[in-house]
Amino acid sequence: MATQTNQAAQKAAKGGAAQASATLSKDALVKAYKDMLLIRRFEERAGQMYGMGLIGGFCHLYIGQEAVVVGMQAAIGEGDQVITAYRDHGHMLACGMDPAGVMAELTGRAGGLSRGKGGSMHMFSREKNFFGGHGIVGAQVPLGTGLAFANHYRGNDRVSLTYFGDGAANQGQVYESFNMAALWKLPVIYIIENNQYAMGTAVSRASSETHFHRRGVSFNIPGEEVDGMDVEAVYAAGAKAVKWCREGNGPIILEMKTYRYRGHSMSDPAKYRSKEEVQEVKDKHDPIDHLRARLMEAGMIDEAGLKAIDREVKDIVAHAAEFAQMSPEPDPSELWTDILR
Repeated sequence: MATQTNQAAQKAAKGGAAQASATLSKDALVKAYKDMLLIRRFEERAGQMYGMGLIGGFCHLYIGQEAVVVGMQAAIGEGDQVITAYRDHGHMLACGMDPAGVMAELTGRAGGLSRGKGGSMHMFSREKNFFGGHGIVGAQVPLGTGLAFANHYRGNDRVSLTYFGDGAANQGQVYESFNMAALWKLPVIYIIENNQYAMGTAVSRASSETHFHRRGVSFNIPGEEVDGMDVEAVYAAGAKAVKWCREGNGPIILEMKTYRYRGHSMSDPAKYRSKEEVQEVKDKHDPIDHLRARLMEAGMIDEAGLKAIDREVKDIVAHAAEFAQMSPEPDPSELWTDILR
């Protein structure tokens, strides 16, 4: 019976998706290209600044995965919430958070979005409905489910985007969240960013079920595997999932097949995979190159337009880096603020 119910849910989800036939407009595609390029250049600069000793602690770069968050962000609306793990800079930028404030937080300065006290893994913006990066593996999943519960309780039509990785997918709290979300039909989209490696271990060596979109089967949660290197495919799947949740059908899982070009963090030399493997993905599946080619082929943009975007992005990142270095250190009194007593 449970199997039949889950099959029906998956069929309905796919049917609703087909009816949505979501596509991005020319302007939206150009914006997606700019947003992905901003994340890429920002992360490259963050990596450089880390190497110079300007950023301390952990720093997890999002290079290669840009299409996932940009495509999903294009699919949601005003008031929808986003929560993720510690590879979070791309999510912040896609949500519209100030790049200068993000970079200043990475350098631990007073001008940072958490006033220099959170660093890479602990920024949030209530204004942008970004409920944080979280340093504890899988900790954001029950929190994202809680956001969905609040939406359900209030009777609004808001949706919670709850991101986590292939490694976190094996955490027990994830399945407790699945059970509650399915039981109460909570409007949450679980987005599993499957970048093939949980820290330094390949998915095939750590997971008995490597098709993560199937992880909700025992809870009757439908799932879909998505090409996470194609922003249009991500948007189409995201739009269907948002529609599914808004109509009161409960949670859904989107497994984004993506890839990170750098190590797990800046301290990871990533020797567990070959240079040839990484280069092949860059050459054949890079999300930014892929979209650039589509825009050019469709006549949606020309070389001059691309160069203008490139200059604008470089200026934004340069300003963010300068602001991060010029912003003062936090006042010592900040040690006594934002503390529960």
